[in-house]
Amino acid sequence: MSVTRRELFSRLRSGGLLDEAPLNGLALAARGHEEDSALSFWGQAGGRGRGAGAASQAAAPSIKLSSNENPMGPGRAVLNAITGRFGETMRYPFNVSPGDAQLIETIAAQHKAKPENVALGAGSQEILKVAVWGYTSPARHLVTATPTFENATGTARRMGHPVVEVKVDGQFRLDLEGMLANARGAGLIFVNNPNNPTATVHSGAAIRDFVERVRRISPDSVILIDEAYHEYVTDPAYETAIPIALNTPNVFVARTFSKAYGMAGMRIGYAIGMKDTVRPLARLALPFNISVLGTIAALTALNDPKHMAAERDRNTQARDFTQKALDALGCRSTVSHTNFLFTNVGRSAAAFRTACAAQGIQVGRDFPPFEGSHARISIGTMEEMQKAVAVFRDVLAPANVGGGERA
Repeated sequence: MSVTRRELFSRLRSGGLLDEAPLNGLALAARGHEEDSALSFWGQAGGRGRGAGAASQAAAPSIKLSSNENPMGPGRAVLNAITGRFGETMRYPFNVSPGDAQLIETIAAQHKAKPENVALGAGSQEILKVAVWGYTSPARHLVTATPTFENATGTARRMGHPVVEVKVDGQFRLDLEGMLANARGAGLIFVNNPNNPTATVHSGAAIRDFVERVRRISPDSVILIDEAYHEYVTDPAYETAIPIALNTPNVFVARTFSKAYGMAGMRIGYAIGMKDTVRPLARLALPFNISVLGTIAALTALNDPKHMAAERDRNTQARDFTQKALDALGCRSTVSHTNFLFTNVGRSAAAFRTACAAQGIQVGRDFPPFEGSHARISIGTMEEMQKAVAVFRDVLAPANVGGGERA
C-alpha cells in the first residue's frame, strides 16, 4: 500500500509518537521512501503498527498552497547532513565545525566575493527587518511597491517611519519609473525581483538601469534587491543583481534558503554586497541567529547544484500544468517566474479561498489592491496540483473572467 509523506506524518501525529519520543531522524529521512519507511518505522516503534488502522481512518489533511513553500523539502543530501548533526545540537554554533564562518566563506566563494561581503540572517526576513532598522528613519522614507512582500513595509510602519508605496504597473511588474520618482531622500528602496505576490520579474538590464539612475539622483539611498525566488526564474533576460551589489555602494541583495531549497522551517538567509553596505546588517542581527542544523543544511545545499536544477524543472512542470488548466477556465495568470501563480479568478480572493478550503485546498491571503479579483496559488507537487485543479474547475466553473492578455 502506498503511503505519502504527508500521510506518514499524519499517522505519526495521530498515534502520539511525535509527542512521546524523539524520531532520531528516522521519519525525517524517510522523504521519498515513505512506503518502506512507514512500515519500518511502525515496526521499530514498539508495536505501534496496531494504531495504523485507526489513523488511516482520519480525515485527509488539506493541500496547502498558500505559503509558497517547496512541497518536496530539502534534498536527500541535506536530510542526511541534518540527521548526522543531531548529536551536536547541545552546542552553540560557534563551538561546532563547520559553522557559520564556513557558510559565509562558501557563499562568498560561489559569488566570487569575500567573507566581508556576506551577512547571515534567520531567513531573508531578518535581513529585511534589520535593513529597515538600519537605513530608514522618521526623516528617511522607505520606497516599496504594492503589492509586494510586506515585511519591510510592516517594519517601517511599526517604527513610525514614512513609507511610499508605488502600485505595480499594468503588467503587474514593479513600476520602476514610479519608484525612481520617489527615490530622492529615501533611506531604503525595496525591490522584490521576482516580485511576490505578482510572480513577475524584471530583466537584468532594467535593474541595472534602475540602480544607476537612483545612484545619480539619490546616492545616499540604499537599494535592497530581494531575490528570494531567484532559483525558480526561467526568463533568459533575468540576471542576478549580485555583481551589481558587489561593485556598487549602497546596494545589496537578499537571498533565502526558504523557497527552492525547501528550508522554510530552518530560517536561513543572507545578504551580499559591498562591505560597508552589509556591515550594519550583521551588526544589527541577533547573535547566533543561524542554528547548527541550519548551517550544515545550507552548506550541503549549496554544494548540491544537481538537486536545485531538478527542483527548478519539477516546479516549472507543475506550474505550467496549473497555469494551462486555469487558462482553460478563462482565469488568466501573470507570467510567473516563481513557485506560485497570481491569477484573476473572477471574484474576490476571500470567496475563492473559502470555496477552495471547503474542498481541502488552501490558497493565499488577500493582496490589496487586487483582493477583489486576484488570488495567489502556490505550486505543490504535480499530484497536489492535479487534485487542486479538479477543485478549481468546480469552484471557478461559473467564472467568466474573459480572455485578456497575460501580463
